[in-house]
Amino acid sequence: MGVLKDLQPQLVFKYFEEICGIPHGSGHMEPIADYCVAFAKAHNLEYFTDKLHNVSIVKAATKGYEDSPAIIIQGHLDMVCEKTADSNIDFLKDGLKLGIDGDEIYAEGTTLGGDNGIAVAMGLAILASDNLEHPRIEAVFTVDEETGLYGAEAIDVSMLKAKKFINLDSEEEGVITVSCAGGVTAECILPVNRKRAEGTQLKVVVTGLLGGHSGVEIDKERANSNMLMGRLLYNLNKKIQLNIVNVAGGQKDNAIPKETVLNLIVSDEDVAKVEDTVKEYQHIVSNEYKTSDPSIVVKAENLGKGSHEVLDKESAEKAVMMLLNIPNGIQSMSADIKGLVETSLNMGALKVLEDGIHAIFAVRSSVETAKASICDRLISMMEFLGGKVEFTGSYPGWEYKKDSELRETVIRVFEKQYNKKPIIEAIHAGLECGMFSEKIEDLDCVSIGPDMKGVHTVDERLSISSVERTWNLLLEVLKESK
Repeated sequence: MGVLKDLQPQLVFKYFEEICGIPHGSGHMEPIADYCVAFAKAHNLEYFTDKLHNVSIVKAATKGYEDSPAIIIQGHLDMVCEKTADSNIDFLKDGLKLGIDGDEIYAEGTTLGGDNGIAVAMGLAILASDNLEHPRIEAVFTVDEETGLYGAEAIDVSMLKAKKFINLDSEEEGVITVSCAGGVTAECILPVNRKRAEGTQLKVVVTGLLGGHSGVEIDKERANSNMLMGRLLYNLNKKIQLNIVNVAGGQKDNAIPKETVLNLIVSDEDVAKVEDTVKEYQHIVSNEYKTSDPSIVVKAENLGKGSHEVLDKESAEKAVMMLLNIPNGIQSMSADIKGLVETSLNMGALKVLEDGIHAIFAVRSSVETAKASICDRLISMMEFLGGKVEFTGSYPGWEYKKDSELRETVIRVFEKQYNKKPIIEAIHAGLECGMFSEKIEDLDCVSIGPDMKGVHTVDERLSISSVERTWNLLLEVLKESK
């Protein structure tokens, strides 16, 4: 007997438990895709699949809805696989061990995969039900969303007829997401020449920053340690011969870096100048960021005398020019949605390699042309300095649609069901809605979902009552979509 057999809505939790019994971590999609195909065959439904294992299943409109616009119900098949040190689960072979704690479902010692298994379960429950009222349903289940939206990027949508799209990948009940940012990784590469220098090696560190996710926390105006180091280098370059051994900060393009380390070779008489400049700079940044990033530390450490390869004078000056002037942080705010960051970029990683200085950015915007403009600025600067920019992992944004019939339907149904207004939200991060909006002209999208917490961790929980309310909301939206 299933652990979730007595929960409501019964059909939704039946399919959710079946999904949890099938290994479906990112990169291993065939078993869960085969399950969806077998479901379609068992219910005599038209279906489409591809070599990546994306699956689309179509159900005809019910009586009275034959002329109503079709609707896409969409979620992703893959889950993030994390487990505790003592868990013996093999994510390639084993299903999850589900449990119930009050109003919450969890998995013993592992992630639950409510993100996004509950979306797939709701889609299957709609497809399997024979007592619902709805227009033509196109249930689209994509693969490998968690590792880069790869399924949505590659899927062929030519067989789909719908212009309305309900994504079920949100994690907070009562929030209707209506826009998301697109993005790209930009790696700026500045070639350098080197020379040999002797003297005292100093290690200068900018540390103690809060950091954060460049999509979620860029609006908090926290400091970026790489950019702070650029300012410090400019000040040092005015006072001493700048012999840079190395400069490095951050690991990932989408994380605001917390620490950057600079290694310099200086003459004996310049040691005090560096130390004094560092102390002065500590006071400056502590004052500037006393509210948003109050624990910044700038310090210098004497590592003793030695001989090292350093950047030559021209290379060092170009590095200072780049790090001081290259754009970073919020570039524009949305004029349509109050408080939404529309366009930003984050220098998440900085390092010196054999071929030069590499600065790696996460560029984001909900307006595709604005994203392209930021990329053009990076290209222009780097080409002027004799460098280049390499772009990878581009994905489109989902631009806010001022006139959205679907959004208004969801809001109207929500207010009727909950007796309050929903939160209308746009996020400065990526959703699959962006990929589909690029593929399907004039697509009308919303994203909703039930309450989840601890997503992508072993503490993941899914609210039972929230699933039921979200299910009822979804069904009523379909019913009103004539």
